Amino acid sequence: MNDVGARVLERLRKLDNLREVPTVRPRDAATMIIIDRAAPSPKVLLGRRHAGHKFMPGKFVFPGGRVEPLDRRMPALTPIEPRVEARLMAAVQRPSAAKARGLMLAAIRETFEETGIMLGVKAREPMRSQLLRSPGGAWDAFVQEGVAPDLAAVHFVARAITPPGRTKRFDTRFFAIDAGAIAARRDGVVGPDTELTELVWLPISEASRLDMPAITTAMLEELTARIAAGFGHDLPVPYYRVVNRRRARELL
Repeated sequence: MNDVGARVLERLRKLDNLREVPTVRPRDAATMIIIDRAAPSPKVLLGRRHAGHKFMPGKFVFPGGRVEPLDRRMPALTPIEPRVEARLMAAVQRPSAAKARGLMLAAIRETFEETGIMLGVKAREPMRSQLLRSPGGAWDAFVQEGVAPDLAAVHFVARAITPPGRTKRFDTRFFAIDAGAIAARRDGVVGPDTELTELVWLPISEASRLDMPAITTAMLEELTARIAAGFGHDLPVPYYRVVNRRRARELL
């Protein structure tokens, strides 16, 4: 295990209070980290959750949420990079390319729903009419704006399963994409009464000082190490879960 992985794992273990209680099955979820690498110090986008939420109120997080059935049906401009797809299908009971695709598209959709940011490529005619067919829901906005998801541009950064004993558990895939993939924005999505009440762009080194969940801080460290290593699709992906009542970090 590299130094970053060992340090992150030890911090998470200190925060754990694993209990022998009935537990819920984790639900598939996806999160998107948008990185602006235009300056020498890369910045990331974070949002503050509404203080009235029961789950992580007031915390700064990356946009994300649960996977929806419609996500698999949204057309994309490009397929998932093969090495990324292989890692998304690793350590999964019923792996499929469709599931991997749905996870990545869920992160893109959730980013739009929570921030108003559409990630992808502006499609022109005749490609626009040939490619963009909305399965419904939030994807209608992408078709209206002519934005096609570009899955080949998305990186798989990490996977983490909420430890047992929690009332809400997620099997979350953390994705990352360059800020250059922002194709369109819609105003009015973020405000005092919305799920995310504010958005901030901060250098990764400063972002960790915010009030955020431990796993979000861990992802910032993993992201820093990944950028330093070249930020390529060939890099292994850390997988955090609990094995025999002890937090573990494996590589996919």
